[in-house]
Amino acid sequence: MADTTGVVPNVTGAPVGEMVRRWRKRRHRSQLDVSIGADLSARHLSFIESGRANPSRAVIERLCDELDVPLRERNAFHLAAGLAPAYPERPLADLGVARSAVEVVLAGHEPNPALAVNVRWELLAANAAMQVFLDGIAEELLEPPVNVLRATLHPAGLAPRIQNLGEWRAHTLRRVRRQWERTAADGLPELLAELESYPVHATGDAGGASGHDLVVPMQLAGEHQVLSFHYAITVFGAARDVTLDEIAIETFFPADAATAAAIRVA
Repeated sequence: MADTTGVVPNVTGAPVGEMVRRWRKRRHRSQLDVSIGADLSARHLSFIESGRANPSRAVIERLCDELDVPLRERNAFHLAAGLAPAYPERPLADLGVARSAVEVVLAGHEPNPALAVNVRWELLAANAAMQVFLDGIAEELLEPPVNVLRATLHPAGLAPRIQNLGEWRAHTLRRVRRQWERTAADGLPELLAELESYPVHATGDAGGASGHDLVVPMQLAGEHQVLSFHYAITVFGAARDVTLDEIAIETFFPADAATAAAIRVA
């Protein structure tokens, strides 16, 4: 007999109340603080976390808004409550104007490098100028899905060319830890452990400061000179699709005049 109740089986394995409690503790928030922000009574939130009450879709969204829960995890909340996922997940190729926006940003940033990655730093798209980072990387590291952090810090990747490898490695590991804390995305703990296992190449520094007082640059050995880059991150605001919510566009900029000149004539 077909199920006509509209209730979806819980395939997440964890009760929705437990998930709320985990994310509240991840954000270092008290029940009272979250209940006020989500316009709930502290008693109601306590009942949800203990399993004595099942939240509605609207309450789940208010709690997720207050706890800054990513869309992928919000879908898990809905499933755990016996509800259908609230947000679709489509490939980048099917995102229409959003995909076009990514392509416009990447192409418009040339001659400077730019790329789009997902929450696990898997490469989704890149402009032609990214070749400055890809030269010399082992072929196996460029097989899809390419993880840009693995390709950067792996001894067979970009690492031997990074002149301030110790500093850049420490910065990169901090980024992965912050990403895990913010998103709880599957695969990030394993990626972090792998990156931490890579040695600092003999030509890299021991982790000291590069001398730049504004940002940590990537200092990359080029054919004729050291190229120095800093980067900015662009994300889509108010995303309603899981894929779009997880996309970040990283745009690299010359950190000095010599690098800017070299990129213009490359």
